[in-house]
Amino acid sequence: MCGEFVNSYVLAKMKILTAGRWLWTRTIGSTIFGEAVDSLLYYPLAFCHSDIIPNDKLPVIMLAQFTIKVGVEVVFTPVTYKIVSWLKRAEQEDYYDRETNFNPFALKS
Repeated sequence: MCGEFVNSYVLAKMKILTAGRWLWTRTIGSTIFGEAVDSLLYYPLAFCHSDIIPNDKLPVIMLAQFTIKVGVEVVFTPVTYKIVSWLKRAEQEDYYDRETNFNPFALKS
């Protein structure tokens, strides 16, 4: 949940900063931040001091899964471009989260 929130937040803020250009930097950049948060929180909490993964192997596994997930984002970037382009044409809309309240604990928007 934390990693996905960071990914969404960074993606939205980068769209504003880049004025909607350079989709590849937004998708890959937000994935880097989101997966870093996910890796740093999930793996230590789930596997630290467990018999499943030895503690000395945990950083290697964290780095490997982070690299694989970011690599998948890089490989699928051309597909993302096509889907985003198709959606923008179909919906005739391009939304910027300028006024979005990203507080995950807010009860009202």
